[in-house]
Amino acid sequence: MKDNHGLNKVTPQALLVAFGIIYDIGTSPLYVMKAIIGEGSTIREVLILGGFSCIFWTLTLQTTLKYVVLTLRADNNGEGGIFAFVCFGNLRIPNGCMDWLFGGSTLLADGIITPPISVSSAVEGLRLIDPNIETVPIVIGILTGLFLLQGFGTKTVGRLFGPIMMLWFVMLAVLGIGYISKDLTILKASLLCVPVTGPVSGRILAAGRCIWRTTGAEALYSDLGHCGRNNIRVSWIFVKSCLLLN
Repeated sequence: MKDNHGLNKVTPQALLVAFGIIYDIGTSPLYVMKAIIGEGSTIREVLILGGFSCIFWTLTLQTTLKYVVLTLRADNNGEGGIFAFVCFGNLRIPNGCMDWLFGGSTLLADGIITPPISVSSAVEGLRLIDPNIETVPIVIGILTGLFLLQGFGTKTVGRLFGPIMMLWFVMLAVLGIGYISKDLTILKASLLCVPVTGPVSGRILAAGRCIWRTTGAEALYSDLGHCGRNNIRVSWIFVKSCLLLN
């Protein structure tokens, strides 16, 4: 384990880059609860509490414990991510090729699915202004611009998006606090896992949709070499707090 070439030192500049890189996780409030509730479903208190409870524990166990606490400790010469770990693992674990192949495949799948869902969910908000607006060309244009921008490197993207994402997370927290202050019932969901009642198939589907809440967690790990372990961990404390408040 190396010290990420001195990047583990917590600095405002590195924290800002970290905020810009973990934007994927910050977009999931746009669609996760809507997906859990489902189209045409009756909104019930137990569904909301159960859904949020699943989200709370997914963020706590999957993203925080698995990625931020444990996985960030495993690096390959200061670099993280499944592809950096493939090179590390193939040298040390016999017959481990299928494990790394599976991990790399799921990462590529996440990278294909998450950006279109995030951008289209955001652009759909324009229909509140004009229900007849065509959102597909806008989504394609934004995604094309983002992928062209990626050519300049993740660190450059992080610097550009850092201030924007900082404002985004602050906005999420402020909006969440405003609604929580009107009704504290939702806080019960963070204390214990409230079951989602209904058919077993529906509960399994709701639980599966909660996993969307942690899409982008791989970015925390794969950008280890850009930000450093401690900068990611400090920024995640703030980001998780804002997400849960929202």
